[in-house]
Amino acid sequence: MIRFITISVFLLLLRPSSAAPTIPISQQFKEAPQFYNSPECPSVLHTDNGSTVHVAMTLDAAYIRGSMAAILSTLQHSSCPENIIFHFVTSASSDTFLLHDTIANSFPYLRFHVYPFDDSEVAGLISTSIRAALDCPLNYARSYLANILPTHVNKVVYLDSDLVLVDDIAKLAATPLGDSILAAPEYCNANFTFYFTPTFWSNPSLSSTFANRKPCYFNTGVMVMDLARWRDGGYTTKIEEWMELQKRMRIYELGSLPPFLLVFAGKIAPVDHRWNQHGLGGDNFRGLCRDLHPGPVSLLHWSGKSKPWVRLDAERPCPLDALWAPYDLLKPPFSFDS
Repeated sequence: MIRFITISVFLLLLRPSSAAPTIPISQQFKEAPQFYNSPECPSVLHTDNGSTVHVAMTLDAAYIRGSMAAILSTLQHSSCPENIIFHFVTSASSDTFLLHDTIANSFPYLRFHVYPFDDSEVAGLISTSIRAALDCPLNYARSYLANILPTHVNKVVYLDSDLVLVDDIAKLAATPLGDSILAAPEYCNANFTFYFTPTFWSNPSLSSTFANRKPCYFNTGVMVMDLARWRDGGYTTKIEEWMELQKRMRIYELGSLPPFLLVFAGKIAPVDHRWNQHGLGGDNFRGLCRDLHPGPVSLLHWSGKSKPWVRLDAERPCPLDALWAPYDLLKPPFSFDS
């Protein structure tokens, strides 16, 4: 089992002031406005009454700009932003203090915790996929949230870093799970056989995994997760077992997604598609521009090869990247405001 070290933000008080790192000018971010609860929100002093929305995200230097936009959009569209607690998971090999300070400087009033993830052991379970970015051990942290987060956190909304919300996250968090461990939008029109190799489908002992199930593709970048039931059911171990098999025989190509599908496809609670308008980063090969799926939108997700901040910087944006830009907190070059 992977070992985890949990750091509460209060421990940062122990760090000598002389050790405080500086953010490179190219990665300095503006301070976001403070957002306040509407009058009808439950008191933030009562965190055990079910009113707290727990949000989990991974955090690293490569995607920090996207993370900042995701946080801002979540707060801006929430009716009760003070009732949101963020849980950021970082690689233990990263500069955790620097990442913490980056968030704290832009969101001084944010309620959050940072958890270093000892990804050295999961790295040994990862097989190469069709895109190098998918092989980052931090991509697999979502499989370990039940181990990483405190045991009093029983339900969490997991979000990728390449998305923005345009609706109240409390609506998503309130998704009824029923008997399911997690909830996510399903896409049953997608070719499910694509996510596994011919080796998998030609082996009856493997393909029978989906017997008596109606498996559909779902994107793991937006999920509502019951961590209490995940812990009780040992679902991290179930995912690891499929990863171990993948090391012995090639049964899939797409990073951390297929193990989730193997364990959960056909067993998840449904979520309206408006909560994951995904694929806006294009496919995994060319990253071409894409349009929105038909229907209403509550969350825009630039999953895929290209990211909106990269295309905007290159002055080659896709039309929908303009919807991400208002949440970009990066300071302009040569901006020296405090």
